[in-house]
Amino acid sequence: MTVMLVTTCLTSLVIVVCWHKPPILALFFLLFFGSVELLYFSASLTKFREGAWLPILLALFLMIIMLIWHYATIKKYEYDLHNKVSLEWLLALGPSLGIARVPGIGLVFTDLTTGIPANFSRFVTNLPAYHRVLVFVCVKSVPVPHVTPEERYLVGRVGPATHRSYRCIVRYGYRDVHQDVDSFETELVKKLSDFIQYDWYRTRGNSMSIEDDGSHSNESSSYRLTVIGTTSFCSQQGYESQQSVQPGSVSVGFPTVQSLTDVIEMEPMDAHAPERRVRFAVDDDHESETRSEVGVQMQEELEDLYAAQEAGIAFILGHSYMKTKQGSSFIKKLALNYGYNFLRRNCRGPDVSLKVPPVSLLEVGMVYIV
Repeated sequence: MTVMLVTTCLTSLVIVVCWHKPPILALFFLLFFGSVELLYFSASLTKFREGAWLPILLALFLMIIMLIWHYATIKKYEYDLHNKVSLEWLLALGPSLGIARVPGIGLVFTDLTTGIPANFSRFVTNLPAYHRVLVFVCVKSVPVPHVTPEERYLVGRVGPATHRSYRCIVRYGYRDVHQDVDSFETELVKKLSDFIQYDWYRTRGNSMSIEDDGSHSNESSSYRLTVIGTTSFCSQQGYESQQSVQPGSVSVGFPTVQSLTDVIEMEPMDAHAPERRVRFAVDDDHESETRSEVGVQMQEELEDLYAAQEAGIAFILGHSYMKTKQGSSFIKKLALNYGYNFLRRNCRGPDVSLKVPPVSLLEVGMVYIV
């Protein structure tokens, strides 16, 4: 009866906030159904001493467990958010600091959608080596029943293309069944391959676009994520047909892409004719040279990806422990140091939920001081 009474009160808010009905209608709804449910609720209170206290006590116990788990999860996410590593730190790692790139693909699972997680910095600090291809994977549950396969993967770069680092956000609905690990690995590599081809063709398209002035900034592309679906990548010929620039009546040559010239022909004002016409012209030799260079770099990146897949895939997960700061209250210490750590030890770990094979699992221990 308490659940029904609370539902009625919330429905009256929905009538005003979501359905945009007059408040008087919501008041009538609350008085009519709420009065009936309140009578049943008051009648149920007389049975409290006769045994009704047991389900209430059980509900209170379950609510405390959920509050502890939710509070600790929020604090853990805030710790990761405040202690994440910048992109410049990752790009600065190199042979000069004794960092080695080993063959294979490293999948670093994190809850962050931006930045480098702290557990990866701890991993590199203690073991100065990481994989040739690095993928930061973030699995998110979105508040929709199902996410179509065409919209499930968001893929982007982390740093320049030569660094071979990527970010992938995998979205699942609350009624979607997670794939097993074998198909997940294959599907992820396929999405990365599609993204590499799409990104390099977009690079070539931007070099011929007057709006981007022929530039392709690695800094901006590091924060750009692209939805990679089953038909997200167009073929080279189809992409050229969409991004090609229509030749104009200008026959002069342009040594660089930055010298792209537009010819604006003003026409008389007419209701049925456009006010101006913009035409572009690009040097054919420079376009073929750019296309050849982009093709070679794209092929090298794809070969590195497939070679890393053949070498093996490792799953890097964080193994966290919660600890309160000195001077924290007794309730906070009891909830985090004992309650949350007990629940974490006796609940299913992320390696089980993600179906990670034990032979490919690398766990990095982290102590969260909150």
